[in-house]
Amino acid sequence: MTPARPGPHPAVTVVGIGADGWPGLTDPARAALAEAEILIGGPRQLELLPPGCAGERVAWPSPLRPAVPRLLAAHAGRRIAVLASGDPMFYGIGRALAEERGAALRVLPHPSSVSYAAGRLGWPLEDVEVVTLVGRPAARLAAALHEGRRLLVLSADATTPAQVAALLRDRGFGPSRLRVLEQLGGDRERTAPPVTADDWAPDRPPGDPLNIVAVECRRAPDALRLGAVPGLPDAAYEHDGQLTKRHIRAATLATLAPAPGELLWDIGGGSGSIAVEWLRTHPSCRAVTVERDPERAARILRNAERLGVPGLRIVTGAAPAALAGLPAPDAVFIGGGLTAPGLLDACWAALPPGGRLVANTVTLESEALLAGARRRHGGELVRLAVAHAVPVGGFTGWRQAMPVTQWSAHKTADTLPGADR
Repeated sequence: MTPARPGPHPAVTVVGIGADGWPGLTDPARAALAEAEILIGGPRQLELLPPGCAGERVAWPSPLRPAVPRLLAAHAGRRIAVLASGDPMFYGIGRALAEERGAALRVLPHPSSVSYAAGRLGWPLEDVEVVTLVGRPAARLAAALHEGRRLLVLSADATTPAQVAALLRDRGFGPSRLRVLEQLGGDRERTAPPVTADDWAPDRPPGDPLNIVAVECRRAPDALRLGAVPGLPDAAYEHDGQLTKRHIRAATLATLAPAPGELLWDIGGGSGSIAVEWLRTHPSCRAVTVERDPERAARILRNAERLGVPGLRIVTGAAPAALAGLPAPDAVFIGGGLTAPGLLDACWAALPPGGRLVANTVTLESEALLAGARRRHGGELVRLAVAHAVPVGGFTGWRQAMPVTQWSAHKTADTLPGADR
């Protein structure tokens, strides 16, 4: 029996290419580029191709992402090859193309700079955290800083290593050791001698723009220790007293139960601590905090950047009016403004089935609202109390903090209006 012949390749092929250029490509990758009628890539990547690749060369415009559907549509029906750095599906253009084309996409990866770096350093890749600063703020690196961790930082350009060193010093990780690896896999490959962030010279000239920064994290002895779970020290936050305190915060995040990719509404942000620690649980988590006071909103932004989650979206305005137009949340936390007319009902209505709502209060008036919500929607009503040991003369006694009443509920299909009809 004659075996079935494979079908034709999709009209769009993505070819990963490294610093070694054409010589480092496989035969299938070379064939795809040679046969393409349209060659799309960055100027540096297109220059790596020999004259034998005769297709029309199209450089990506800036910004890149909005141009993807337009370029594909403009050249529809022709054989298109897209050049990408290293592995196209690892922080590369492959993601945007897959979102447009789905399975109708052929991907021919090349070893990524991360794979090269791990090999050069002798670091098992499964033990390394990768942080990209390409098109992203350097502040997001702060969330990955933990004693003893190894990081590989994907650089945006030649200035990124100095930015990394400065951030490490500012966040109390000045003793961390850095190595800059340039042009990995190419004939101009170079690994700079290791240096600590504290010893990084301010006048050090920038190196090659095609680089990756390896970081071995070391925390300074006097630096505040920030763990990987909710309940960061209160001292980690800039605040004016409007702060969900550490132990209540940890209990609140446990009840909210963040999961990868989920979106939180944090109503009455205060210092932003609930939204910040929601985001720190996983890089794909998202959060919007709503705060009516502009000064506090600015403070939330500073806390988010310092603690490594600069992607926190801040809406300055009073809820519930400020909630209009926000994407539907997976969870809602109400830490302030419970007595605003219609707020609790608006938040409950915004939740899809499976969504969670958690509200905290210390006042009797708001507590009555939460008791009414429990009667209507079910859920759990608890009182959280924390006491701290303090000096009492020559002895030690307990000082009780104000107890917090917390209502939490999951929204199910049975709780939707008309569900029993």
